[in-house]
Amino acid sequence: MTALQEAAPRPREGVRREALYFAVRNGKLLTGFGVVAVLLLAGLMGPLLTDVPPNQYGPRPMSPPSAEHWFGTTTFGQDVFTQFVHGLRSTFLVGVIGGGVAAVIGMFVGFVAGYRGGLVDEILSMLTNIVLVIPALAVLLIINAYLGLRSVALQGLFIGLTQWPWAARAIRAQTFSLRSREFVDLARMSGSGTLRIISREVAPNMSSYLFMTFILLFGGSILIASSLDFIGLGPTDAVSLGLMLQNATQWSALQLGMWWWFVPPGAAITAVVGALYVANVGLDEVFNPKLREL
Repeated sequence: MTALQEAAPRPREGVRREALYFAVRNGKLLTGFGVVAVLLLAGLMGPLLTDVPPNQYGPRPMSPPSAEHWFGTTTFGQDVFTQFVHGLRSTFLVGVIGGGVAAVIGMFVGFVAGYRGGLVDEILSMLTNIVLVIPALAVLLIINAYLGLRSVALQGLFIGLTQWPWAARAIRAQTFSLRSREFVDLARMSGSGTLRIISREVAPNMSSYLFMTFILLFGGSILIASSLDFIGLGPTDAVSLGLMLQNATQWSALQLGMWWWFVPPGAAITAVVGALYVANVGLDEVFNPKLREL
């Protein structure tokens, strides 16, 4: 029994090395993660390049891009570049929080329901179905409308609490197929508990699937947050890309020809979500031997 358990990690290491070999050669994966990395770096380092608060009014309203204002200014003279880099940071933060919360809840519910089965599975599946049929966007609209102060973290938390059911159902199905495998039976015969088997045997064999699930949850959180921001229910204490689009629409940037106000945030949201989708397709090709391009 001990020898079998000691030998178990070796195939996993071989799988990881094989996946890494194909990952560094997959154009979709490198392109997708490259775009996300560039925008993430801009969100992290960009605010260090400017000491002007993102909402501070300036003396040159409606100025096009120039050496002084790289992305131009708004109707009130606010620097668009400053708002853009702060908005990137907020957008990534809400994606991490929303996607992370949804992933944690979805993994816990999916793993426990799929492994335990029986009454536990029925109860958790019923809970999942209840949350699944609730119109998440409508709930978020009501919650955000009644909140006096809205922060990026709070927005991400509420998004995560409404986005986990589909991930839980998918993980439950995968876990249900793995719980009857020989390595799980060996761990069960050795006296390991439920959480130990899930964390040591089931989850590692689903690591690629879980990573891809988080990427989808991450991108979904960004889209939901941008939708809330665009209709005026974004954070009240921060700047986001969705809020930039909302302000540009509210103050008629398109009619005034101020393309520099709405193009950067719209392009960034599209680039992040699109790059995540392309990266997810690349990951599918890396982890699925039938889709690999030799």
